[in-house]
Amino acid sequence: AADLQGYIVEKLSGQTLGDFMESRIFKPLKMTDTAFYTGPEKGARLTEVYVVDPRNGKLVDANVAFRGQAQDFTKPPKVESGGGGLVSTAGDYGRFSQMILNGGTLDGTRILSPASIKLMGTNVVPKTATVDSDGTNNAARFTDAIGFGLDFMVVTDPVKAALPVGKGTLSWGGAAGTWFWIDPVNDLYFVGMIQRFGNGSGGDISGQARRLTYEALTDPSK
Repeated sequence: AADLQGYIVEKLSGQTLGDFMESRIFKPLKMTDTAFYTGPEKGARLTEVYVVDPRNGKLVDANVAFRGQAQDFTKPPKVESGGGGLVSTAGDYGRFSQMILNGGTLDGTRILSPASIKLMGTNVVPKTATVDSDGTNNAARFTDAIGFGLDFMVVTDPVKAALPVGKGTLSWGGAAGTWFWIDPVNDLYFVGMIQRFGNGSGGDISGQARRLTYEALTDPSK
């Protein structure tokens, strides 16, 4: 679990998770707008977050829907979680994705070892934990074509998965609608941010983005 990983990092480093990420990841990658909170000085740059009103299917402001109890990202959170909670920008997330795509380096700075990158793309989900097309648990997307490595979902067989991506493509998503994928075969990454909790109006935006991206490639082999 990523939450446990974050706790272990704090114990081994003697730092808070946010401080560790800042010194070891964000600062070296020049991710100047990524942290667990913005502080008041950057608060005006935070965008609204929406949820779908189940009564009419329309988008409403999350702070209104949650009766003013939505998290205030200008202030430090109660827990710096290894599993989520960062605020960022598409540009910053892109730099992180490019580092993964480059095998752990960016602009001459190495963040992760080649061995760590390899673990990220190595499926560790056993056959007994997968579901096929007749599976009833829609949340368990893991099959013999799509697995999970070190903190990333990984496509092990694009043809069987009926996806246009390259073998070894890494991906995952965020609570407020962020999604990304990193495709080493086609040398590309994609970051999408829509600021929406849960599913609902908007349809399969990530699927549409993937289809349009690969249709636009001039050389499908690279």
